[in-house]
Amino acid sequence: MGNRGSAANAIERVVIVGGGTAGWMAAAALSAHLAGTGVSITLVESSDIGTIGVGEATIPTIRRFYAALGMSDAEVMQACQATAKLGIRFVDWLRPGHDFVHPFGRFGQDLKGIDFHHYWRKARDAGDPAPLGDYSLGALLASEGHATLPAPNPASQLGIFDWALHFDAALFAQHMRRFAEKMGVTRIDARIVDVGLRGEDGFIDTLTLDSGVRVRGDLFVDCSGFRALLLGEALGVAYESWSHWLLCDGAFAVQSERAGDPPSCTTVTARSAGWQWRIPLRQREGNGLVFSSRFQSDDDARNELLANVPGKPVMEPRRLRFTPGRRQVAWKKNCVALGLASGFLEPLESTSIALIETGIERLKSLFPDKDFDPAVTGEYNEQSAEEMERVRDFLILHYKLNGRPGPFWQACRAMEVPESLNGKLALWRARGAFVRYRWEMFSPASWLAIYAGFEDLPDRIDPAVAGLDADQLRRSLEGMRRSLQETVADTPSHREFLEIMDGAAAQGRAA
Repeated sequence: MGNRGSAANAIERVVIVGGGTAGWMAAAALSAHLAGTGVSITLVESSDIGTIGVGEATIPTIRRFYAALGMSDAEVMQACQATAKLGIRFVDWLRPGHDFVHPFGRFGQDLKGIDFHHYWRKARDAGDPAPLGDYSLGALLASEGHATLPAPNPASQLGIFDWALHFDAALFAQHMRRFAEKMGVTRIDARIVDVGLRGEDGFIDTLTLDSGVRVRGDLFVDCSGFRALLLGEALGVAYESWSHWLLCDGAFAVQSERAGDPPSCTTVTARSAGWQWRIPLRQREGNGLVFSSRFQSDDDARNELLANVPGKPVMEPRRLRFTPGRRQVAWKKNCVALGLASGFLEPLESTSIALIETGIERLKSLFPDKDFDPAVTGEYNEQSAEEMERVRDFLILHYKLNGRPGPFWQACRAMEVPESLNGKLALWRARGAFVRYRWEMFSPASWLAIYAGFEDLPDRIDPAVAGLDADQLRRSLEGMRRSLQETVADTPSHREFLEIMDGAAAQGRAA
């Protein structure tokens, strides 16, 4: 049995390479998780190296992440100049002039064990034009520019929704850093000039810094961004490109003055050869154009972005280049990669920070000993790969279902998609049913939002719904819509909601 499970075999030193969002989230979560164990955590970052800073929109899992560290919504929102996000509004993706919201929450009220969308589809076939979003509290709040806290115990499914944040990612990293350093994490500001591997097994042993100092560790966490200094360069893990499915390979990003009251949703608008994001913060807005260099030149992309930024830009647009895909494994030997070091998917559904969260949670639940049992690393890699592939398929769906003119959009419609996505589409179209794979970040409600938003509807509805009295169904659906509209009318505007949260933050500091 050797030393397995013994104290002598326990990890003593964790070294995180790279700060930014991924590095400091890992430092905060691991320092809380390992508090009192005697494990030391050191983070090495160079203040000379900037961070990407693209991801300022999140999904609701971020609130669970910082709540586990004892942080309140109000505290984090004020520290990070955050606004509320009730969903994502897709503009012009199906066709010019069309839009819909992908909310964080359910649609309608299921009846007799049958999903609501079957009832909605029957009413639609009978001439009811109400879009699916009219039956979602989250979508209506986002559309009206309102925000409120979900009821702890909603009276029915109609009251179920969730919310996330738009925030300044640099301020969020700083907030995580303050927490981590209070928990005892040591920060070293230096560049790494050499990664030393052990001769007997090729594990990472030491990091040599530009100061000449050597940092030893047992477990290394690579948060060094696209470079993947440890997992990619030192350990030679290759990168698997998904650019044959996701055609966009670059972006221009620019910050601007805020234009009007901030909406309570992210807005993503289809453009010539990609899409534009608009993310509202308290004092400014984040904007960017994700595009395919095969179909649009840098100059044209930059000009298209600047022509469609609502407020005055406060900086020169920054050019970003990326290859969608992932490292073939996220964990090799004694190194785990998080964030961009493990892979990249465009921020269409705000998944970048969420994938950091799930990677951290996975590491906590599969935290190794010094023997780095292959069963542990194998399970981590399998879960990571499956989750990344599921998110990939969800993003591909948006492009596959588009109805826009232009060479880029035509190429997206014509491309072959992964078999895992084909299976989902086939079952949905045949029966209006959802395939559930392991490690799915997006629930059936999210898939439904995209299917319905792109007007890709099933060939038939549940036979149990087919015989339902049409007038009774119409009255029931009208009642649902009326109830939701009354609820939204009684909620604060987004601006008022932010003032309420600021008041809660002030009370928290005074307590």
